[in-house]
Amino acid sequence: MKAVKAKFLYTGRPEPPLRDKYLAFEGSRIVGVYDEAPEEAEVVLEAEVVTPAFIDGHSHIGMARSGEPSEEGETNERFDSIVALADALESIYMDDKAFRESVESGVLYSCVLPGSGNLIGGRAVVIRNYAENIRDAFIAYAGVKAALGFNPRRTVEWKGTRPYTRMGAYALLRRRLLEAVKADELVRIGKKHPAEIDPETEALIRIVRGVERLRVHVHKADDAYILLKLKEEFSLKVTAEHLCDVHEARTFKALKEAGVPIVYGPLDAFPYKVELKHESWRNIKYLVESGAKFCLMSDHPVTLQRNLYLQLRFLLRAGLKKWEAISKITKEAAEILSVADKLGTLEEGKWASFVAWSGDPFSLESYPVAVYAEGRLVYEE
Repeated sequence: MKAVKAKFLYTGRPEPPLRDKYLAFEGSRIVGVYDEAPEEAEVVLEAEVVTPAFIDGHSHIGMARSGEPSEEGETNERFDSIVALADALESIYMDDKAFRESVESGVLYSCVLPGSGNLIGGRAVVIRNYAENIRDAFIAYAGVKAALGFNPRRTVEWKGTRPYTRMGAYALLRRRLLEAVKADELVRIGKKHPAEIDPETEALIRIVRGVERLRVHVHKADDAYILLKLKEEFSLKVTAEHLCDVHEARTFKALKEAGVPIVYGPLDAFPYKVELKHESWRNIKYLVESGAKFCLMSDHPVTLQRNLYLQLRFLLRAGLKKWEAISKITKEAAEILSVADKLGTLEEGKWASFVAWSGDPFSLESYPVAVYAEGRLVYEE
């Protein structure tokens, strides 16, 4: 057994840090948090601050790769506007040097999604940033990417049936979901054998049954209400991703009332299109005031994943405490991505994945001095 002593230990829960504690772990798992080091434990480090490893709720790391030309990126498939069978894991390259930079900054886990050029772009996946290959990186699937708004309308030169308008995008998406509902019903009443259903429709049936969550790219308030309309019509499990143009609390409250978690951001990004004309870091206050459940994203490479924790400064200006802000890229992210049984908080039974800091993480002078992933030292300053 090993232990790390922390002057301040952030557990990941939205509560003040614990003072002068020992985080004990054995193998890949946390044994517990103690006032004194267990007799059998080897104290391997004394740190000013310890936090859980950070989790990026939405990125394209390993698909759009650092130091490589953009035309070699694999964020979007272009053969059709609905590609539910695509799997982000199969376009991730673990030799992307951005992974190493993320690990050094305490971001050990990523949810990687296909891009937003398609109405349905494929499956999202939660991975270990510190793995050597995609087999070892894989943790869990995290829903299927969908997109509303401008992005799926800007790809009309790509192959397949493409929408030119928002109503056209909604019509195409709704048609395919209705086809899945009808195919599922035909199987249920015995009019069709499951073997007669084509694989893409099978994937969509998992969505309309609520087995797979739909991770929906949406920026503007009007598109958020289209998302709510889709959710109600098809009884979908959804998350709302981005929402950077929403500049009032009413839309965030509507999503909260509908039970829709939000993966927000990226903060610090440049508003490069009309549907982001109201984008501002100040909009985060409306999200905080709404009480909606949310975590943050880097949208890497739109903003660099290694800087994910820097976004927390805006949450402090919106009124959150430091421990509440840290929870948004630890506990809340793990819960929204359905990996909270393994990650997000420093407590018995969870993975021993944590970051030891030279000082207060919210100080520009502070930096990670050691990073542990599942009990293994993966970075040391």
